[in-house]
Amino acid sequence: MTRIDVIDNHGQFTHLEQRALRDMGVDVDLVDNDTPPEEIDADGLVLSGGPDIDRIGNCPEYLDLDIPVLGICLGMQIIADELGGEVGPGDYGGYADVTVEITDSEDPLVGSLSPEPRVWASHADEVKTVPEGFERTGKSDVCGVESMSNTDRALFGVQWHPEVAHTEEGEEVFENFLSLCE
Repeated sequence: MTRIDVIDNHGQFTHLEQRALRDMGVDVDLVDNDTPPEEIDADGLVLSGGPDIDRIGNCPEYLDLDIPVLGICLGMQIIADELGGEVGPGDYGGYADVTVEITDSEDPLVGSLSPEPRVWASHADEVKTVPEGFERTGKSDVCGVESMSNTDRALFGVQWHPEVAHTEEGEEVFENFLSLCE
């Protein structure tokens, strides 16, 4: 059975990320972000959202574990920040219903979503520039980088929250990530 750990970055929806995967039949644990990388024994990781990029524990080290990683909101910002991208304040702050334009229909994480899924996202902070080796795979009227991928390293990120009911096709994001981990 495929095992995916959800790294807890102290976000308000982290438990829903774990539940979404568990409901799909995935062997999933919620793991604190200060867990040493050598103690991670998973086929993939979800870096959860959270309130503060200064409280990310060992998340940067998890990017070198050579397993697929999905960053959600703050998790995507961690990936971008650690690998040379740019993260900064968003123009719109808070949570909102956003229509995302999928810009890469071949992307293994988000390419199968409808051309313009509606999602629930926070833009207090956001990725402004993707790191070298990454492609922007989604954008919106309020954010230039709603999703990104580096398929060579199996590192993926979404600014939105696929685990909440407000996001259309959120389960499909997790299904696609599970396929990448199997």
